Amino acid sequence: MTQRVYIKTVGCQMNVLDSEMVIADLKRHGYTVVDSHEDADCVLYNTCSVREHAEEKVYSALGKIRESKKNQPDKLIGVMGCMAQKDQEIIFKRAPYVDLVVGPGQLHTIPDLLAKIRGGEGRQMAISLGRKDDKQAVVARSHETFDPLRDPTMRPTPFQAYLRIQIGCDKFCTYCVVPNTRGPEQGRRPEQIVSEARVLAEQGCREITLLGQTVNSYKYTADGTTTDMTALLEMLHEVEGIDRIKFVTNYPKDMTERLLVAVRDLPKVSPYLHVPAQSGSDEVLKRMKRGYTIADYMEMFERIERILPEAAVSSDFIVGFCGETDEDFEKSLALVERCRFKNSFIFQYSVRPGTKAAERLEDDVPREVKAERNHRLLEVQNRIAKEENAKMIGRDVEVLVEGPSKKAADADPDSPVVQMTGRTPCDRIVVFDGNRRQAGQLLDIHVDDVSSHTLIGRVKTVDVVSIGL
Repeated sequence: MTQRVYIKTVGCQMNVLDSEMVIADLKRHGYTVVDSHEDADCVLYNTCSVREHAEEKVYSALGKIRESKKNQPDKLIGVMGCMAQKDQEIIFKRAPYVDLVVGPGQLHTIPDLLAKIRGGEGRQMAISLGRKDDKQAVVARSHETFDPLRDPTMRPTPFQAYLRIQIGCDKFCTYCVVPNTRGPEQGRRPEQIVSEARVLAEQGCREITLLGQTVNSYKYTADGTTTDMTALLEMLHEVEGIDRIKFVTNYPKDMTERLLVAVRDLPKVSPYLHVPAQSGSDEVLKRMKRGYTIADYMEMFERIERILPEAAVSSDFIVGFCGETDEDFEKSLALVERCRFKNSFIFQYSVRPGTKAAERLEDDVPREVKAERNHRLLEVQNRIAKEENAKMIGRDVEVLVEGPSKKAADADPDSPVVQMTGRTPCDRIVVFDGNRRQAGQLLDIHVDDVSSHTLIGRVKTVDVVSIGL
């Protein structure tokens, strides 16, 4: 009998891509996807460990599903992703009704492990090696993923897809679990990446977003030849059917002049750069072990301004990191004011077991101070974002239409006019009145109004002049 699977994904773009590939693999093994855990024979949670809140949400969800398993004892529950790699046996102890724990480097084993459980072999766990468990090459192989299995039905839109070019990370920031949960940094073979891009184009994808923990650090060496990020962009630029190429997340020190010139000169490559700063204070950056100073970051930022003056740059910030003083925080505010980021993702620091910060630094900023700093930084960022968006009023922007907006969900489904949404090459969200047939098209939209996060416009009409013959 066909098995029904439900998957819930939390966390980053990597997790969204991992879920797509897991479902593609399970479909090959006869599974069908359902929209609710009540209807599923197998429930999978793809998890994140970057913040404590994300983990607690998963444990809470597992607790709720426990009740449905009482009524359906054959229902299998699996935890996959970074939390699975980090917690391992802890998950079985905290949630003994879980049947399966699988780290992000072992996702290809899920169909076989589910078959073993169904066959009476008990609960199963598949995790990759720890960083110190063997030689680096052996550890790296244990974290390799099973690209390029793809399933277009699992994407938010059929026209946009994530494409992994790199896994793992070797930066070892003191607050971050990723080097442990996803293993050593390794670039995928460029020929495989280009081949997968062609598959995506054949599936109707017009925009690809290249993924890596520090994506602009990408390198692959074989037969004495090294392919870097710039060379890879040049190769992908030649793939027919792909109209836009984006890449996230970037590391400041690897944002080279050569790469920025490629972004400028390759028309398909979007001038959108997500480059986390994390803090405006050198002292905090040093404790974070970020590997650069604010002077280094500003040298990079001024390079962007010189080569790509129209680029949109976004950032990440952690507030309330160990030892952060009021003066340190004011420097973060000053950095946002200077750089005028398109947007910033702002997080309150939470201790992550297994990180150097958890071992060596005291989490000494009170929770209420973290919350207040979060609010202040977000307030400044939102003001700047609206001011920068306001500069777009009266301009025409090219938009890849993604589909009806969230607001359109409440609209009459038979209405010929609905609010549609899409993104510019600089990743700005645009809404406009249109129709569902426009999804997947590239349209010119005239911007009439803005908010902090959205451009509001209308489809640009072409004046037609009749010429009598």
